[in-house]
Amino acid sequence: MRARALAVLGLMTVCFACVPALAAGSTGGASAPSASSAQSSAGQSAAAPAPATPQDKAGGAAFGSIPAMLHPTVPGLVGVVRDGIAYAPAGAPLVVQQAIWAANAIRHKPYIWGGGHQSFRSRGYDCSGTVSFALHAAGLLRTPLDSSDFMKWGQRGRGEWITIYTNPGHAWMVIAGLRLDTAGPGESGPRWRTEPGSTRGFRVRHPLGY
Repeated sequence: MRARALAVLGLMTVCFACVPALAAGSTGGASAPSASSAQSSAGQSAAAPAPATPQDKAGGAAFGSIPAMLHPTVPGLVGVVRDGIAYAPAGAPLVVQQAIWAANAIRHKPYIWGGGHQSFRSRGYDCSGTVSFALHAAGLLRTPLDSSDFMKWGQRGRGEWITIYTNPGHAWMVIAGLRLDTAGPGESGPRWRTEPGSTRGFRVRHPLGY
């Protein structure tokens, strides 16, 4: 009898010892790692490269993406167009200069109906998309507007620095004496036009303070 009791006691001891192992297996193998595996994991973590710096994915307001060569200025208060590039007047507020420099960056883009409305960064621009791009780059507009929206945007009349001419079918602007328009002789699309534009049939608006 004593021998049988000892055998039963030994069997119970083995069973109790197996319970933690079975419990660990049922929870996804959450057993403590060995010293060697912990050292290996630490070594892999130390060797992992640092994450790359996020790239600037902003739209028209990403001034750093505009080449420095497209930030030219001329003395005075009126801009000048030379070889298709607009030179901002040195005496103009920075907001005005930024609008001109931003437009320089899209001056070779083609005309695309609706271009510049889904995103300020586009492969082409329509008339109001062009105006929206320049205003956004200057910090004067948050979301693109169409030409009808511009009819009630800002304030009435001509601005000291920026004037928008708009009707339900077309929009263009003058910045520091320079006409930015998608329509005119030569190529269609955002261009600095040296000839004066007709203002007949257009509503005249300007941003507050400019």
